[in-house]
Amino acid sequence: MKNIKLALEYDGTNYGGWQRQKNIVTVQQALEDAIFIITSERCNVIGCSRTDAKVHAREFICNFHTNSSIPSERIREALNTKLPEDIRVLESMEVDMDFHARYDSKGKTYCYTILNQLVNSALLRNYVGHVARPLNISWMEEAAVHFLGTHDFAAFRNLGSSVKTTTRTISQLDISVEAPLIRIYCTADGFLYNMMRIIVGTLINVGIGKISPGQIPEIIASKDRTKAGKSVSPQGLCLEKVYY
Repeated sequence: MKNIKLALEYDGTNYGGWQRQKNIVTVQQALEDAIFIITSERCNVIGCSRTDAKVHAREFICNFHTNSSIPSERIREALNTKLPEDIRVLESMEVDMDFHARYDSKGKTYCYTILNQLVNSALLRNYVGHVARPLNISWMEEAAVHFLGTHDFAAFRNLGSSVKTTTRTISQLDISVEAPLIRIYCTADGFLYNMMRIIVGTLINVGIGKISPGQIPEIIASKDRTKAGKSVSPQGLCLEKVYY
C-alpha cells in the first residue's frame, strides 16, 4: 500500500466544487474516476479543502492510498491522459502513510479577483467577480488591516458546515491593483465556510462607502453575520497555495 500525494490545478467553472455529490459533477469525482481507470481501484481521495462550485485552484493538494504498481512519479502523466483538460495533475509523489492533505495543512492562500468596470467581461466572466461601481482602494486597504491577527470570524461564516471553533488567524490580507482588475490575497491558518467571499464582500462595501474602515473591528466583535457584507460570487475565487 502506498500513499500518493497530488498537486492539482483546475478550472472550477464546470464543476459543483471539490467534494463528490449526487447528480453533480465534481472535481473529486472526476479524479477518482480517472484513478479507477489507471489502477482498477476505487480510491477515496482526500482533499485539502472543500472548494465551492465554480471556484478555481492554482494549487490544490490531495492524497489517496493505492496498491498500484505504477511508479508514483508516473501517476501524474497517467492521470492527465484520463482527466478532462480543465483538471491537471501538476505533481505526484509517494509520501508517508500518515500524511493527510486536509488535517496536516498549516494554512492556505486564496486570491479573489474583482473586475472593477462598468460592463462585465465576456472573456473573464468565469474568473472574476464583477463590480460596476468605482471602489476606493485606500479605504479598502485601511479596512484590511483590521482583519489581521487572531479573531473569532463568526460574522464571516455562512451556515453549511460544522466546525469546533470559528476562531482563525489571518497573516496576510493584501490588495493588488492592475486596473480594471483588483486582486485580494488572504493567507490564514484556516477558512470558515464562505469566509473569504464574505471578507471580500465586506471590503467591497467599504470601497463603495457603505461602511467605514473603522467599523470592521465592531463587525468582527459582533459575531453577527448580518453586519458583514454579502458573499460575493464564486467565479473570482482561486485557491493559490496550501502550506504544510
